[in-house]
Amino acid sequence: MPVISTNTAANTALRYLNNNSAAQSESLAKLSSGSRIVSAKDDASGLAIATSMNADVTVLNQAATNVTSGTSVLNTADGALSNIADILQRMKSLTAQAQSGSSSSDDISYIDAEYQQLLEEVDDITTSTTFNGITLLDGESDYYSADGSSGGVDFLVGTSSSDVITVQLGDADTAALLLDGTSITSSSASSLMDTIDDAITDISKMRADVGATLSRFEFRGDVISTSLENLESAASAITDVDIATEQTNYTNASTLTSAAISALSKANEMSQSLLKLLQ
Repeated sequence: MPVISTNTAANTALRYLNNNSAAQSESLAKLSSGSRIVSAKDDASGLAIATSMNADVTVLNQAATNVTSGTSVLNTADGALSNIADILQRMKSLTAQAQSGSSSSDDISYIDAEYQQLLEEVDDITTSTTFNGITLLDGESDYYSADGSSGGVDFLVGTSSSDVITVQLGDADTAALLLDGTSITSSSASSLMDTIDDAITDISKMRADVGATLSRFEFRGDVISTSLENLESAASAITDVDIATEQTNYTNASTLTSAAISALSKANEMSQSLLKLLQ
């Protein structure tokens, strides 16, 4: 029934115009942001899951940095322990030299002079080996573990507060190695050689422990890299927009919007056409 008081056709065209225009705006927002979820209403559960994944990604990125820091600490300690091991080897050589029947008392004093300098160098190395201002090998820092089972510093290497690797470093100064105050004499050289052997064993054990922890950090770094790759891929599948699909949606919505505008224009003309019947 033709009427002029209510333009039903125009109202219908306007409703479709609003719907199509909203769909066009939503597609444009997704295309410009690169995200499939622009607001929570787009995918509430997907947004919650992606937010949790992104939080894990953030923590894992920091964990990767922690792995690098832990590795740097251990490499610093290992370099110092390697130098101490070389010094101990030289000290053992000096005790062997002192046990030569051809060494005079003056020769022994010269040998001991070098030995004393090497003792000082061991202590200097332990006090000067630092990382970020913290001394590592003098037994005074948190890295030191007196009984080998407690103490140390924890590095977070996962998404849980309990997912840590503990770095423990021993005391490598002359007092801990039972060499403090020793000297080389013709009578002490033999027993001192045994003490130095024990010190070499202690340093070797420290280096073995450092190497084992370094190996663990290396493998954990690989695990973190793999986890990051998988999490980022999963989050991308949930939140990232499919450009090709969304471009098709945008084109469709744009076409329908243009059609609705044209239809609304025609619907508005209908009332004017009906008025001609009254002329």
